[in-house]
Amino acid sequence: MTLSSERYTVQNPLIRYATEVGWTYLTPEEALRLRGGEDKPFLHAVLVAQVQRLNPGVVTSAAKAEEVLRRLLAVRADIEGNREAWEYLKGLKTVFVEAERRERNLRLLDPGRPEANAFHVTDEFTFQSSAHRIRADVVFLINGIPVIVVETKAATRLEGIAEAFDQIRRYHQEAPDLMAQAQLFALTHLVQFFYGATWSLSRKALFNWREDVGANHDSPPQDFETLVKSFLAPRRVVRVLTDYILFARKDGELSKIILRPHQMRATERVLARAREAVGAREAVVGAREAVVGTRHAVSQRRRGLIWHTQGSGKTYTMLTIARRLMEMPEFANPTVLLIVDRNELEQQLFQNLEAVGFGHVHLATSKRHLRDLLKADTRGLIVSMIHKFDDIPANLCARRNVFVLVDEAHRTTGGDLGNFLMGALPNATFIGFTGTPIDKTAHGQGTFKTFGGDDPQGYLDKYSIRESIADGTTVPLHYQLAPNDLIADREAMERDFWAAAELEGVADVEELNRVLDRAVTLTNMLKNRERVDKIARFIADHFRRFVQPMGYKAFLVAADREACVFYKEALDRYLPPQWSAVVISAGHNDPPHLKRHHLSEDEETRLRKAFRKPGEDPQIFIVTEKLLTGYDAPILYCMYLDKPMRDHVLLQAIARVNRPYEEDGQRKTTGLILDFVGVFENLERALAFDSQDVSGVVEGIAVLQARFADLMAQGRAEYLTAENLESVEQTSSRSASSAVSNDKLAEAVLERFRDKEPREAFYRFFRELEGLYEILSPDPFLRPYLGDYQRLLEMYRLLRAAYEPHVPVDKSFLRKTAEIVQQHSRSSAVSEPQETYEIGPAALLALIREEKPETVRVFNLLKELHRLVEKEGRAAPYLFSIGERAEEIRRRFEERQIEAQQALQALDELVQQLHKAHDERSASPLSPQAFAVEWWLRTRQVTPQQAMQVAQSMELTLAEFPHWMTNRQQEGQLRAQLYRALLTIGVTEVVPWADAILNLLRRAGA
Repeated sequence: MTLSSERYTVQNPLIRYATEVGWTYLTPEEALRLRGGEDKPFLHAVLVAQVQRLNPGVVTSAAKAEEVLRRLLAVRADIEGNREAWEYLKGLKTVFVEAERRERNLRLLDPGRPEANAFHVTDEFTFQSSAHRIRADVVFLINGIPVIVVETKAATRLEGIAEAFDQIRRYHQEAPDLMAQAQLFALTHLVQFFYGATWSLSRKALFNWREDVGANHDSPPQDFETLVKSFLAPRRVVRVLTDYILFARKDGELSKIILRPHQMRATERVLARAREAVGAREAVVGAREAVVGTRHAVSQRRRGLIWHTQGSGKTYTMLTIARRLMEMPEFANPTVLLIVDRNELEQQLFQNLEAVGFGHVHLATSKRHLRDLLKADTRGLIVSMIHKFDDIPANLCARRNVFVLVDEAHRTTGGDLGNFLMGALPNATFIGFTGTPIDKTAHGQGTFKTFGGDDPQGYLDKYSIRESIADGTTVPLHYQLAPNDLIADREAMERDFWAAAELEGVADVEELNRVLDRAVTLTNMLKNRERVDKIARFIADHFRRFVQPMGYKAFLVAADREACVFYKEALDRYLPPQWSAVVISAGHNDPPHLKRHHLSEDEETRLRKAFRKPGEDPQIFIVTEKLLTGYDAPILYCMYLDKPMRDHVLLQAIARVNRPYEEDGQRKTTGLILDFVGVFENLERALAFDSQDVSGVVEGIAVLQARFADLMAQGRAEYLTAENLESVEQTSSRSASSAVSNDKLAEAVLERFRDKEPREAFYRFFRELEGLYEILSPDPFLRPYLGDYQRLLEMYRLLRAAYEPHVPVDKSFLRKTAEIVQQHSRSSAVSEPQETYEIGPAALLALIREEKPETVRVFNLLKELHRLVEKEGRAAPYLFSIGERAEEIRRRFEERQIEAQQALQALDELVQQLHKAHDERSASPLSPQAFAVEWWLRTRQVTPQQAMQVAQSMELTLAEFPHWMTNRQQEGQLRAQLYRALLTIGVTEVVPWADAILNLLRRAGA
């Protein structure tokens, strides 16, 4: 056993840890027996028994349970069917009870009593779906229903998680009827453990699992056992399935969301606070206690503050809490209020509620409507803006089971409005939510006092910016100051903005706008048409050179609505007009030059959707207030900032660019703010929080330059020194033949990185270097590094092409590095092993005889064999067995079990066999499938006569059962015939040989 063993180092320990926390292991054979065939997803007998056990008086017979099973099997093999399967698990489906003549709820699992459920785990889960057959590494089943699919990879595989994710995506395509039942998937290669929701297959929906450590990222990394046992604890799995999955329908499309660890943790803490508050008050009232200290303690425990950084899913956390408060019997049909403070946010929240399938929601349309709802003792969910509580009567609803969830609490409950809210609901439980660090600003102090007074840290739950970056929930932010002649006048900024007393703890954009309205000199200076034109010309050039080549988009944030229009007019002089769009609020009395940019609701919706999509216009949104809160567009990379901001408003605005984005190999590793007003000249002044959360996560672009320089120094020292490669290159450069130089240098590189560990360390090094180059290029700073960067790039390209031929090398590059590859694809420096243009036995024999170093010839042959199998394997299935043998030679060569000369000898023999097979195939009367069977048997030392005998038998059998890959009965009959044919020629290991032959034929038919 070695660390590179996927089964022994990752898969088997995962199963062992799962059994230790309560899952029962089934061998693949036992699981298959219980399923009743590879095309059946359920443990049939287990599900039939559990449906009856969990539904006494409702499902009263095995026949009735079988009917439920048939309904489950009939769900659509897509996300719509997956939602229906989830509704069965959630207990939202019904069954007709003849004796009662009515529908009763159906339960497929019992979340309240986990011990009443049957938990099974099995491995090598083979599933036949139509023309495809997949084999999942590990599958977890509850009450016989597959709910989690896990893909494991060897701990030593650098791209292990990405490869496992690709397999999960393939399962959705090739076995959708299995994935329609499964609700979760997990990916692990020991070092990391990721999870996601089935049918939600973008990289940004893949989350890093970690056990709740009290939001403390300073704790030591958790080991594999802890990760597995915490994620797979049966009680937690049931809770995740029933409570932490959401289906949302937006713009007609259904999507699926699963909450992240910090969201689950916050939800549980809020529910615990709600239980504590309700239970404590009832105990006090029941006992008629009048002790002041007791009453004070009780009232203090009715509050809580959830501090989750921008972009970490705060809205879905709120919605989940609201749903669970209303669903849980212990809260006795409560009233839940969701409080926001702006029309736009209210509408967004209401749309989210509709999208995730909330039932009837009361939207308070006016102050009177809100009072009527509360006075009528309305139960369920009420959505309201905070201003509708203005002057509301006290004690309007004194019931205990009232829960108020306040969005953006650092500004929502300021002043008298918060007092009116709490006075109207004197016994309610109040939970505030905020996304910005709020320690010591004026609003922050008020927020802590209002919501966090009795929690030692000041908050019930916290998820900081630094934590979100560590988890990959958000990306770090970097800023860059514009050239001095474009930055706003410092004296005007000091006089009209920084020195304004109202700036202390400014909480929202509207408040900021009121400050700027009074800053007449500053606003006029920011809207000076000559200055606007200069900045627009700079932005157009910067966008073309830095942002657009990476495939990203940008915001331009202007001082006010009129400034937005001025920037649009100026940008249109330097960029195609369709590239940019103004998104501003419409005013009834706007002058004509503003009215021209008013958008209908439908047109704004269309633009918002188009902006999120790569390759579609607009590519730049020009905004001043709209879209700076609540709008989520991961493709947004750069914010051109020409509006003075600070504190909460600044952090909320720049958080628009902190969303991770990954699409078709393109990945966003940071967000950029280009500052034209100078707020970032003094970061402590701009973000006046007494918190370490901001420190080190919003940094100048110089930090990236310094890191790039450090990595280049490392690269020169470790990979480009004379003792490593230059001595080879210098010796070769004196040769008359540049080809010889290339070969010797390539051979030196291939030999140096033949061991997997240093090779993958180099991959990690280069990927980080490449990411920095992507952000910084083009820049004069890079000029001294370009030559060595290209040499490292060529080295990376050579290694990927030679050692990972199944990975498309060009797709592994980010866009700006890919341009270098295209420009220097025939460089005279280190190059890839040469490609042949005619793929076949003759070309491979020519490669063996080339005058090239042995190591280079080994990789040339391996690469071309791989390409030959990929290109022609389905038409000539015998190539698959040859490809398997070539991969075995590769493995032994890379692990230094054989040297280059031995590898060449083995490959020579393999190519000779290929040549012979090619010739024999041309003359053979057998079909391609039957010939593949004959050739496979001959590679197992079966005589040609016996191999032909079995192949001829299979020829007839394949014709007799043409649908064996999709018809279970035909497959069984074909397999029986194959068993007999193998027994006839004396084969003892009949079953594994038959499995291998049928798998070979499936690959050809896939």
